[in-house]
Amino acid sequence: MSGAAVSAAVVTAAGEEPEGIQLLLPASYDLLWSSIVLVVIAVAFYKYVLPKFQAVLDERTSKIEGGLALAETAQAEAAAQLAEYQQLLADARSEAARIREDARAEGGQILAESRARAQEEAARIAETAQRQIDAERQQAAVSLRADVGTLATQLASKIVGESLEDEARRSRVVDRFLDELEASTTTSAGKGN
Repeated sequence: MSGAAVSAAVVTAAGEEPEGIQLLLPASYDLLWSSIVLVVIAVAFYKYVLPKFQAVLDERTSKIEGGLALAETAQAEAAAQLAEYQQLLADARSEAARIREDARAEGGQILAESRARAQEEAARIAETAQRQIDAERQQAAVSLRADVGTLATQLASKIVGESLEDEARRSRVVDRFLDELEASTTTSAGKGN
């Protein structure tokens, strides 16, 4: 049946035709039964459905509050760890600076010790070389004295015409000749200055 047929049947059953505002208002028995059904549904909703909704909402609220508390705790822990990390980083930087300074000081000390050792080694080498030169000079002087003595003896023997084989005589002649030679070398060295 169509909606018009139903309303026509209701109007004929009631016996009178509604007019004006009555067209918009339902009949009193409809209001009564609708109110009873509404109360039954409201009571069932209030007794069974609403507590479950409330429990779900309370659970959600507690989870959200717990999540917020956890987030605040995690944020506080993160801030504490960040502060600790920054402190450790500052300590590590100061330790690195101290180690660098110690290394520089130690490097300077090693360099100074190396220079001192090098200077000592150079002085020792120079002293050794000077001793060796003096020893060689002494050896050359002795060798030269012997060679000059032999040559002077031979020359003097040829000039004098007699043999100077006597050791004492030969030694005196060589010493006198070398002394005169040294004296003449010293005086010519003094004039050269």
